[in-house]
Order: sequence, then C-alpha cells, then structure tokens
Amino acid sequence: MEVSMKLLTKEIKDNLKPLRTFDNTAPENIPIVAKFFDPCGSYDWYVTEGEEDDNGDWLFYGLVNGQYKELGLFRLSELNSVRGQFGLGIERDLHFKGHMLSEVM
Repeated sequence: MEVSMKLLTKEIKDNLKPLRTFDNTAPENIPIVAKFFDPCGSYDWYVTEGEEDDNGDWLFYGLVNGQYKELGLFRLSELNSVRGQFGLGIERDLHFKGHMLSEVM
C-alpha cells in the first residue's frame, strides 16, 4: 500500500499569491509559503507564488535548491510524480514557516 503526503493544503492555497506578484521585489521581502523536499535526496523546493491551471494542476514559482540554486517554475504534478529511493515521494516540510526567500538564497 502506497501512502503519500498531501503536498498542497487549503492553508497553502489561501496564502499563495498569483504568479508575478513579487516581480522586482527584493528577496528579503518575499515570503516562502511552502517548502517541499526529497527525503532521500538533496533537492528542496521553496514556493513563493502559485496559480491553479484550468486542469486542476498548480504552477508554482520559487527557489529550487538541488545541484544548483535557481529561481523558476515547477508544477505540483511534477512533484507528485517523483519517486526516489525506496519509492518515497516528495514531502512537505511541516515545520518550515515564517521564512523569507533571502534566507534560503
């Protein structure tokens, strides 16, 4: 039986700003709404903005910290499709709250 964590909660949805909200905003003024991570790997995704597509998928913007740190877009469906070592999927950091983008850059 496969058990996977719900990555996107109502609380996260309610706190997400639309894409491009923080264009031309300094990183110290951009809140991180959610952090996702690979429990068996070295990748982290820090979400700052997001919008729901017509098909129900979500497009996020934020910092991806993996082989390199880069700002960019990523989809909820992509995160949900990842299966790492032992078949584990991406998880949401339940304790990551109140951080600004500048702290993880």
